[in-house]
Amino acid sequence: MRHRDKGGAQLWAHLAREVGMPASVTVIITLALLFYSIGVWSERIVGRLRPWHLAFFVLGLVADTLGTGMMFEHAGGMTIDVHGVTGLVAILLMLVHAVWAAVVLQRRDERWITRFHRFSVFVWLVWLVPYFSPMFFAMADGAA
Repeated sequence: MRHRDKGGAQLWAHLAREVGMPASVTVIITLALLFYSIGVWSERIVGRLRPWHLAFFVLGLVADTLGTGMMFEHAGGMTIDVHGVTGLVAILLMLVHAVWAAVVLQRRDERWITRFHRFSVFVWLVWLVPYFSPMFFAMADGAA
């Protein structure tokens, strides 16, 4: 099978089936991507942090943490590889991101409200590494 012919969510589902991971993990992790992307990019487009952006950051964090926990259970713990390490870093950054967003909103600091998207996009980009790394490794294995 040629992995490069598949789209992101479809490839995730295929990889999950190959390793026997429940389909619910794929759905939850993809929901994390959807929630987090909505929060980050709507904030970036609007140009200011709003409470509903924080709600989407938290939804993404919760979905990612739940999906990651399910992956840990399936794998028997955390794997010390690119996916495992960057996944842990991404969840920690997402937590810091959500807490910092809450602080900025509570303080009503206009300077940070209008500049917060810079940190948001950075965290989102870091989060993409563990999301896409299984696909990249599967494509590399398919090419070999």
